Amino acid sequence: MKLLRLGAPGHERPVVRLDDSHHLDLSGVADDIDADFLAGGGVSRAQKLLDEFDPARVRTTDPNERIGAPIARPHQIICVGLNYSDHARETGQEVPAEPILFTKSPNTLVGPDDDVRMPRGATKLDWEVELGIVIARRVHELDSDAEAAAAIAGYVIVNDVSERAFQLERGGQWLKGKSAPTFNPTGPWLVTPDEIADILALGMRLDVNGIRRQDGTTGTMIFDPVTIVRYVSQFLALEPGDLINTGTPPGVGMGMVPPLYLAPGDVMEVSIDGLGAQRQRVVSARSR
Repeated sequence: MKLLRLGAPGHERPVVRLDDSHHLDLSGVADDIDADFLAGGGVSRAQKLLDEFDPARVRTTDPNERIGAPIARPHQIICVGLNYSDHARETGQEVPAEPILFTKSPNTLVGPDDDVRMPRGATKLDWEVELGIVIARRVHELDSDAEAAAAIAGYVIVNDVSERAFQLERGGQWLKGKSAPTFNPTGPWLVTPDEIADILALGMRLDVNGIRRQDGTTGTMIFDPVTIVRYVSQFLALEPGDLINTGTPPGVGMGMVPPLYLAPGDVMEVSIDGLGAQRQRVVSARSR
């Protein structure tokens, strides 16, 4: 099942995607795709509605209507750094023995096609296509992979936008380079795990101005999604609707020779097999 949210910021409504032109209205079943929905059996209710398939609930999708992030604002966004072996080589760093964790401000979350704003003073704005994990219920100190797998509500595309000068040259704190508003385009869909045959066999792509910059696969992940969820839960409690960004394959601007960074007017196009596609335009901080 592919869940998404349609509408203007702050006024999104939850639906189930049927195809490019149609969706299933979830009114009366869900107010939003949020913590209450995920922890309270909302996915099961939406699946039941889909299985029963009342044609009266089918709506024609307006191609001009905004697609919001497929989850409401999460309690937290956790990120995994250097989680692809080929990306670690690209940056000249050793493959980590344990997941490298950092946080990203939850208010970075925007829709998949919303503009990305380049903040004041930014000089090294970079891109990162990533697989995102959405958490289904509150978990802490998980004891098994089976428990971790059961805690995954689904998967999303994420563009983990990064300002490298803020990240690496302002005290070496990754949070600074990851947390500006609009720095986490997400979606278009929250795809439930049953829709994905092999989470470690998904192609990942990112183009800048029509030129392919990242072309990787989840198969080079060092730590797989189930391992990540179980590992993170040892250090903090994960809440329903929380988002985990799981790292990026090679091809980021920082890793190019010479490095290549984004500027206002640039366009990023992002896709992962089975999870849809995104498109963002970079605008200056003055474009609010």
